[in-house]
Amino acid sequence: MPGVRAQISEESREPVRPTAADLIDQVGRFDGPPEQFLAHLLAIQCWVGAAEGGAILRPGAQEQIGILAVHPPLVEGATLPVWLAQAAESAPQVISTGRAIERPLHAPDDLYGQAARRHLIVLPIRGGGVTRGAEAFVVEASDPAALAARRERLEFSLVLLSLYEMRQTLTRRVGDLARLRRAMEVLSAFDEQDRFAGAAMALCNEAASRWQCDRVTLGFLKGRYVCLQAMSHTEKFSRKMKIVQDVEAAMEECLDQDVEVIYPADPESTYVSRAAGELSKRHGPMTVLSLPIRRGGAPVAVLALERPANQTFNLDEIESLRLTCDLCAPRLVGLKEHDRWFGAQAATVCRRGVATLLGPKHTWIKIAAILVFAAAIFLVFAKGDYRVDAPLVLEAIEQQVIPAPFDGYLKTVSVDPGDAVKGGETVLATLETAELRLQLAAAKAERIGYLKEASTARRDRKEAEAQIAEARADKVAAQIDLLERRVDQARVVAPITGLVVSGDLKRQIGAPLKTGQVLFEVAILESLRAELAVPEDLVAEVKAGQEGELATTGFPEIRIRFVVERVNPIAEVVKQHNVFKVRVRFVETPSWMRPGMEGVAKISVDRRRLVWIWTRRLVNWMRMELWL
Repeated sequence: MPGVRAQISEESREPVRPTAADLIDQVGRFDGPPEQFLAHLLAIQCWVGAAEGGAILRPGAQEQIGILAVHPPLVEGATLPVWLAQAAESAPQVISTGRAIERPLHAPDDLYGQAARRHLIVLPIRGGGVTRGAEAFVVEASDPAALAARRERLEFSLVLLSLYEMRQTLTRRVGDLARLRRAMEVLSAFDEQDRFAGAAMALCNEAASRWQCDRVTLGFLKGRYVCLQAMSHTEKFSRKMKIVQDVEAAMEECLDQDVEVIYPADPESTYVSRAAGELSKRHGPMTVLSLPIRRGGAPVAVLALERPANQTFNLDEIESLRLTCDLCAPRLVGLKEHDRWFGAQAATVCRRGVATLLGPKHTWIKIAAILVFAAAIFLVFAKGDYRVDAPLVLEAIEQQVIPAPFDGYLKTVSVDPGDAVKGGETVLATLETAELRLQLAAAKAERIGYLKEASTARRDRKEAEAQIAEARADKVAAQIDLLERRVDQARVVAPITGLVVSGDLKRQIGAPLKTGQVLFEVAILESLRAELAVPEDLVAEVKAGQEGELATTGFPEIRIRFVVERVNPIAEVVKQHNVFKVRVRFVETPSWMRPGMEGVAKISVDRRRLVWIWTRRLVNWMRMELWL
């Protein structure tokens, strides 16, 4: 079994199970990659827990379970073991709940009701307060006590994974501290210099000493090219020297790509290292590393390091050098700019200003400034349609009020607001007539009685009594006519053709009515107009005969033309604001318009400058507030 060596005594020649101290010591000394460690860990856990096999599982994408390691290893192309498939099914529950699961594994030849000899144990892997995965083991145990003992051993062995992670974390932290210490040592020697030349030379010398380099050079961007500023252990050099030209070419190659350039380059690298290769071939062979030094995210300088070809730069050294460059960049660039005479500094400031104005950088800022300037010119000289905005309400010019014809009770209602009615035909409602019909029958009987009294009196030649009886009969006949008229009026019929705009009475059936009480209002749709509420600060601009457009809330996409008919000269208070009512008539009246609709109207006044239109309210407010 990998990683575990059974100790064989000379007398019995039997394997001796390793102790917990041996296992911890093996894991503590393991320094391989995580894949090998997981396989090693599974082998140790299976040995400790006497398990037939084990697997380490973790959650993947789309709720899938991934297998990190299996012991014993699976044969390529072989079918997945049954216990491993069951472990993958149980893993999501273990990961979500954080609790272990034990499942019996029955063999095909087991009898019904027979206890299973093999069991599947799925344990959660915790870390950082959460469950990150699961471990599954196949254990053969005949009684619960033995199964519990093996499960305890397996749970105890999970500590080995935490020990490995702690060791890896400690190793990374030690490496980070070592890189930081090396960078701080270089920065300490660099900060002792007050001038740019001394600081650049100190940086090159310290880098060459700390990273065992044959030559370290520093170059700064000057115009479009990189100019060499310092070379380790060399006080004077000329740009005519071939080595200087080749170094500057390699630096420009690094600066243009703004990435670390290493030669010899990795076959999978995407950067170009042609100039670095030429430098290595002509003055080597050697390993070349070029690192950009950035200020404000933009590369301004390059640090190039050269060492023998058999000493390549590893990842720790590159990260340490990158950290050193980042720490030294602000002060190094600052010394470079302040170590020049006043004329050069002033020229640089002017050049930057002109480059900012005319160069390709800050494109969006320049476009924004141009747009703001163009907008200001446009607002000052351009003209637009000046329109007065006002809310509106549609109302009918001709509208008929239908009152209750007499005192009574509401019996039926046939229409709702919004229904179309036809004049003289549509029955709107009916009133209760039972009492009226009883009164009518009584009046008719009373009239017949009076007529009989008059006939008897004439037969007895009592002319006076006959005339009195006939007069009473005529009076009752008038009452009969009144009652019959009221019975006819109990059917409330629409007087005009139009639309019912008010009168929702279906919930008031049986309610008492008084003579003259308004029951319905019917409006003629063909005669609609709008009433605008124009604010008092705009009413002076509105005149009869002006045209405009309006849009209702229900149909905001439709524009309806109108003409101003009349401006009410007296203000009204609407929502605590003074407004003047303005009546307008429509050029065309759409069929969907209804009385009571609201919207917004815009009255066209004339063409005026846009700056006056958009600042009119502010200017008027300032005039009123600042008026002394």
